[in-house]
Amino acid sequence: MLAPSLFGAHRVVVVTGVHEAAGALVDALTGYARDPDPDLTLVVVHHGGKRNEALVKAFTAAGAAVDDCPKVTSVSDRIAFVRNEVRSAGGRVTADAAAALVEAVGADLRQLSSAATQLVSDFGGTVDADAVARFHRGQAEVTGFSVAERVLVGDRQGSLELLRWALQRGVAHVLIADAIADGVRTAARVSSVRSSNPGDLARTLKMPPWKVRKAQAQARGWSIEGLQQAIGVAAELNADVKGAAASADYALERAIRRIVAIRRETGRR
Repeated sequence: MLAPSLFGAHRVVVVTGVHEAAGALVDALTGYARDPDPDLTLVVVHHGGKRNEALVKAFTAAGAAVDDCPKVTSVSDRIAFVRNEVRSAGGRVTADAAAALVEAVGADLRQLSSAATQLVSDFGGTVDADAVARFHRGQAEVTGFSVAERVLVGDRQGSLELLRWALQRGVAHVLIADAIADGVRTAARVSSVRSSNPGDLARTLKMPPWKVRKAQAQARGWSIEGLQQAIGVAAELNADVKGAAASADYALERAIRRIVAIRRETGRR
C-alpha cells in the first residue's frame, strides 16, 4: 500500500492501532516517514500512551500534521459533538433533536457524524426532533435485558422491535435468551414470597433491593402458573439458541410471542 501506484492516482491509507503495532510495521512506517510518496495521504492512528510513542515522534519530526482527538465518553459530550457536526454542515439543530439523535444512533461518532450531516441535507439545514424521529426510530444501546423487560410486561410489539434492534446491532442470541430466562426466574422468585416489602424480599432472596423492585413491577399481571410455563419456554429457548433450532432469530421471536401470550392467557385479572 505504501509503494508507488502504477496508475498514478492519489490514494489514502489509514493504519489504525499503531500503538500495538509489531516492530516490522513500526520500522516500515518510520522509514516511509523519511521519504513519503506525494501521491499518497497516510493517516496513522495512535491511541496515546508510551507504547510506540517513538513512531509518533518520527512522523511529527518529518512534518506530519497531528490531530488530537480527546475521547468522547459522556452523553453530553456526544450531544455537543452532534451539534458541532450540524453546525459544520451549515445547519442548525434543536437541543431535543440532538439528544434524540444520540439516543437513536448510539456512541459511534462516525455514524453520528454521518446521520447529522444527512439530516442537514434532507431538511434544508434545520433539524428538529420530528426530523430525527422520521428517520431514526428505535433504541441504539439495546441489550438483552432491554428486550426481557418488554417481554415481562407483556409488550409484544415493543419487545419484538427491540429484539430486531438488538440483533441488528450484534447482541448475541445467547445473551438475549439468558436475559429473558433471568427475568422470568426473578419474577417467579419474587412472586413466590409472601411479602411486598422490597427490603424483606431483598434479604430473603439475597438480591439487591433495586432488582427486587424491578422484578415486582415486571411480575404484576403474572400468575404463578403463567410464570412456571414461561420458565419452560425460556428453557427451550436456551437450547434453541445453542444449536437445537434451525434459526436462532426465529427461536427468539417465537419464544417472545409465546411468553407474552402466556401472560395474557394466565395472568392475574
